[in-house]
Amino acid sequence: MARHPRRRHDDAVTEPVLDETQRAFLQEARRLVLVTIAPTGLPRPVPVCFALAPPPLDVLYTPLDGKPKRADDPHDLARVRDVIARPRVALLADHWDEDWSRLAWLRLEGDARLLEPGAADAAEHNAAATALRERYPQYAGHDLEGRLIIRVSIRRTSGWGSLAI
Repeated sequence: MARHPRRRHDDAVTEPVLDETQRAFLQEARRLVLVTIAPTGLPRPVPVCFALAPPPLDVLYTPLDGKPKRADDPHDLARVRDVIARPRVALLADHWDEDWSRLAWLRLEGDARLLEPGAADAAEHNAAATALRERYPQYAGHDLEGRLIIRVSIRRTSGWGSLAI
């Protein structure tokens, strides 16, 4: 299932990365595991909430929401420092079932960057906040518009099992 899409640096799509089955699998997933790379070179996984941008963009967003964190300033969080220093990331979605014929996983590899509130890409930041709030009603009382959002441009996918759930 590994695919090597052709894309320009500006995210213009010349060939889609995510097919319809992969998109549907991701839409069913309630969380992903985001993996950044620490300065030591070790992977640093963390579960995250996310929303996909509408096609044709192969982009997803994950917020640095107001849930308690180890640092008060989101710029001090390890995943944020990792994204700034090493923007290549991976994400993993999986489906578990006691019937092992229904097991599946999808790995996404991509380039991450931060969407800062009120910055040049404020329209995209606000659209991402809206998409996250629509996907997770728990965000109704969160100030996502005032928080960092990590934007991941998906460059490659690989997976295993039946993604058609």
